Amino acid sequence: MARSLAPRLLFLFFPLALLLTTAGHTSGPLGGGSSGSAPAFELQSSAFPAGGEIPAQYTCSGAGKSPKLAWTNVPGGTQTLVLIVDDPDAPSGTFTHWILYNLDPRTKQLPEGLPNTEQVLTGASQGHNDFGRLGYGGPCPPPGKPHRYFFRLYALNAKLKVPTGAVRQEIEGVMNGHIIGQAVWMGTFKR
Repeated sequence: MARSLAPRLLFLFFPLALLLTTAGHTSGPLGGGSSGSAPAFELQSSAFPAGGEIPAQYTCSGAGKSPKLAWTNVPGGTQTLVLIVDDPDAPSGTFTHWILYNLDPRTKQLPEGLPNTEQVLTGASQGHNDFGRLGYGGPCPPPGKPHRYFFRLYALNAKLKVPTGAVRQEIEGVMNGHIIGQAVWMGTFKR
């Protein structure tokens, strides 16, 4: 009799066990599941492939103009975008090449060759790079091995109350606690 009862009990308890193992799983932004989650915030450049060599025209070996950048899927709730470009392989430590902040979140791209002025586009401010100049300063590593250049675009839930021409430390200080998304594109360059 005990043998014939076991299959029946298994039949009765299997649906309950299945319900208990799936009860804690939720999808979407709160549950962390992949079903129904927002598409990834992504940054890219048509000027060079991800991880590829940055053409000379965007460096100190050429015209030194900023490359075209484009992005998709800005997170909901974004109030402003911040772009920071740096070289972590610089001999003296991480070297900042570009700071652009308070960029309108409805903006979807930056054109090639933005001017090195205090403000660009629809009121976005440019900070001082580690060359001591406003705007973009192209890669210019010492001769030798390739350096990596990271283009990091941050989505923030608050506009930054920082004057034009700020330095990286000022920007990062006020960004703290407001980052809701980040997209990265990296290129390399050597001389």
